[in-house]
Amino acid sequence: MTADHKLALIHSPTEAAQAAAKVLQDRYEWVPLEQATLAVALGGDGFLLQTLHAMLDRRRTLPVFGMNLGTVGFLMNEWSADLLENRITRAKTFTVTPLRMDAITVDGETVSYPAINEVSLLRETRQTARLEVLVNDRVVMPELVCDGVLASTPAGSTAYNLSAQGPILPLDSAMIALTPISPFRPRRWRGAILPERTRISFRVLDPIKRPVSAVADQREVRDVSTVSVAIDRASSLTLLFDPEHALDDRITMEQFAV
Repeated sequence: MTADHKLALIHSPTEAAQAAAKVLQDRYEWVPLEQATLAVALGGDGFLLQTLHAMLDRRRTLPVFGMNLGTVGFLMNEWSADLLENRITRAKTFTVTPLRMDAITVDGETVSYPAINEVSLLRETRQTARLEVLVNDRVVMPELVCDGVLASTPAGSTAYNLSAQGPILPLDSAMIALTPISPFRPRRWRGAILPERTRISFRVLDPIKRPVSAVADQREVRDVSTVSVAIDRASSLTLLFDPEHALDDRITMEQFAV
């Protein structure tokens, strides 16, 4: 492949991704993932998140060049089997810094997960959640009554955060979006934009009667009592994009989508 990298090919289990992988396997040379210095991922955004989380779990992260064979593919490049070496050589590099969620359950168990897109707190029953919100250990909202609330990275701000009417954050903004989900009280609070060095904490005010779950991307912790969220600079990830489809440009243009 390239003189600078040993490439590994990974793909989702879908029929389309498997067929595309076969094409690339026949055209190029590959090494096992544990020997690689860069990974090419075939699938959708969900598969890419799974891939990045698996790297964080193994504590060995590689730059990833993704190609979309899923539904949305916001974090992916366009699929093409042609000129792969040139595309990787020309690609723009983006660093994505995940959040770290530290949750304590009502039973006293402590669980920690990384979140590349967002950490969300969600009601588990028909009753609304009641949450106390703290910023850097200071109570900024004694009671937030809502279906939930989420803290989003810039990379994740166009995902669940945007669907919840949260702001789109430029990739280099060094900010975290704090966005309520169907807030009932205070009725007019629409969230906040906080510096990424901020530590955000939530305390569930009635965790037995009104149970709440905490979700870091795709990983859920049920029946939480407190949750803390902060940027984890030690776990930065690298994504590669074609210059004409770079992630920062996509996020900017999402502000003009109708």
